[in-house]
This record gives sequence, structure tokens and C-alpha cells, in this order.
Amino acid sequence: MNHMNPAQILDVVVKTGQAKAGGTWKKLMLLGILAGAYIAFAGIASNTAAFNLLGEAETYGVGKVLSGTIFTGGLIMVVLAGGELFTGNTLILTAVLDKKIKLFRMIRNWIIVYIANFIGASFIAFLVNQTSLFDNGDGMLGAYTVTMAAGKVSGSFLHYLIAGLLCNWLVCLAVWISFGADSTIGKIFSMFFPIWIFVTSGFEHSIANMYFIPAGIFASADEAYVSLSGLSEDVLSQLTWGGMFLHNLIPVTLGNIIGGALCVGTAYWLSFRKWENDLQDEEKGEKVNE
Repeated sequence: MNHMNPAQILDVVVKTGQAKAGGTWKKLMLLGILAGAYIAFAGIASNTAAFNLLGEAETYGVGKVLSGTIFTGGLIMVVLAGGELFTGNTLILTAVLDKKIKLFRMIRNWIIVYIANFIGASFIAFLVNQTSLFDNGDGMLGAYTVTMAAGKVSGSFLHYLIAGLLCNWLVCLAVWISFGADSTIGKIFSMFFPIWIFVTSGFEHSIANMYFIPAGIFASADEAYVSLSGLSEDVLSQLTWGGMFLHNLIPVTLGNIIGGALCVGTAYWLSFRKWENDLQDEEKGEKVNE
């Protein structure tokens, strides 16, 4: 089993970006909804597995490790089954830098996929709320769901911007490495560790939050979960749809774009395309002068 070198991976990323930018809105919308749902499935599973550990300071770190282990399945499903995920699609910028597509095509993809991801993720949150799943652990899963969501709308703009940047740096690195693997198991392992690291570290993923925060909003309608959470009315008052966008999704999304498009896509494009071509041009010029 061979793994591509970074220059070869860049070629694949650029070609993939071209294909994604050329997708019809219907295709992008459907695959975006599916991708949002896959991330949401990973979200409910990771919370269900680790909520009791995450609720205690003594076991919080172990809980994050367990949560991260399970959450990796979300991106694995998106990449291997097929899906359009906004965070991974920030790598389309490489195709723009390579002058293979217009900036408009990238932005079009981002807007359609972002909306579709939100539909898919929040729809799963709605469906989960229609079940009795939040009653798990004598209602403590529901309480943790509310607590987690409230916590995601109570930080500063800068906190979420940076946490979003760090998150998608790792997510896009996972996607980048997976493009270099030529087997299914190779792709799975390529994605597993960067995603595990981001979740364990507590960074912020805009699409995951499209499940976590709506799930918390839906669960907060149940007084039993709110009572178990022990949250004050002031904290709960911020847990709204408007608060989700203003206090979390906007800064996290901006951070995700910077982390994926610049720290991964642009960094590797500069290293293995622009600066490498500049060096070749310099060497050609030196030969001509000789």
C-alpha cells in the first residue's frame, strides 16, 4: 500500500475541488443534507457514550477521549459513503488558487452545502428529540445535551473564532491525508486521529454544532432536563436560534474557513505549487543566463 506525497495529494484536492464546484444545486443540496445527518449521528452517539463521564470533572478527560473516538465515524461516513461537508469543502480554495475554477463557483458551493448541512443536522436533532433517547441515564443525557448547548452560546467571539480555526485545521488535515491513501482502511486511519484530536481538545466544528445546539434547544423545552442541568434562567435565555447563529455559528464558521482554506489548503498550495514553480522558473532563468 502506497501513500501519495503532498504534491500528489494537492493535485487530487484541486481536481476534487473542480468537481465539487461544478455540481448541480440539487446534487449539492442532497449530499449536503446527508453529510449534515452523518455528523449529527456521530454527535448523538458520542454524547450518549460519554455524557456521564463529561459531567464530572474527575472523568472529563476520559469522556473527551471516548467522545472523540466515536465522533470520528461522522467524517468517515461522509468521505467513504459520499457527502458534501462545508468544513471539508473549504479546501476548494486550492482549485481557485490554481485558476481551475472561479471564486464564484467556490462561494456557491459553500452557501448551498452550508444550508444543506444545517438542514440535515438540525433535522436529526429534531428526530432524536421525538424519541425517548434523551431520557437515557435517568434523563441525564437530556440534561447534558442542554448544558452542552448552553455552553456553546456563552463564550466570546474570539474564543469561538480560534476554536473553529483549530478544529478545521485538523478536519481538513484529516481529509487531506485521506486523499493520499489508496485503501479503505488507509483512509479510515488517516481520518481517525486528526478528528480524535480535535474532539478530545474541545475545538469547535460548525456543522457538529448544527446538531448539538438545536438538540439542546429542543431538549430545553422539557422542564425535567432543565431542572437536572441546574442551569440558571440567565444562561438558558441565551439558548435560542438567534443566539446559536450570533454567538456560535458565525465566529465558528469564520474560524473553520480560516483553518481549512488557509492553514491547510493555501499553505500546501503555496508550498507545493506556487513556490515550487517559482523555484523552477528561477532555475530556468539561471540556465538561460549561463
